[in-house]
Amino acid sequence: MTSQRDAEYAEYVSVRLPALRRLALLLCQDRHRADDLVQQAIIRVYVHWVKASGADNTDAYVNAILVREFLHERRSGWTRRVRVTDQLPESPILTADPDGLIDLQAAVTKLPPGQRAALVLRYYCDLNIDQTAAALGCTTGTVKSQTAKALAALRSRLAGDAPSADRQPSARARHHSGEASHHA
Repeated sequence: MTSQRDAEYAEYVSVRLPALRRLALLLCQDRHRADDLVQQAIIRVYVHWVKASGADNTDAYVNAILVREFLHERRSGWTRRVRVTDQLPESPILTADPDGLIDLQAAVTKLPPGQRAALVLRYYCDLNIDQTAAALGCTTGTVKSQTAKALAALRSRLAGDAPSADRQPSARARHHSGEASHHA
């Protein structure tokens, strides 16, 4: 790269670094892994800086790189060898409901990586379905189903898996409990 491109890249990364770290932390729930993830992503951005800087939305392009790095990391053998702990971050995030935040973080951590990425891109990065699909390299239908499954799992976990009054048991559950109607 030329020195002008290097300067543009360095300026962009220095401005966007805090936001990239927050995004990475939301994805992997661990500050050290988040820093590693950001490092991998900005290396990839450097390699593809001409394309990234020429994109219609550079921030969305870079966010997509970071999310893909997260998903790639989750698929690699590294995540099977390294154990993540339940320790809270060194500096807690201030909120009106710290217990609720801890419960939400724990529930998000239990989501599969694809569902977690879909939620973060849709609700944290405020991307629409098409932009999320492009960032994840999948169809809009996959984004919709991953988001719906993730939200359902979060609702279930945060409700303590207690069945709600408006939720009907599945046909299989009704069948096993003897509630299924028999057709002749």
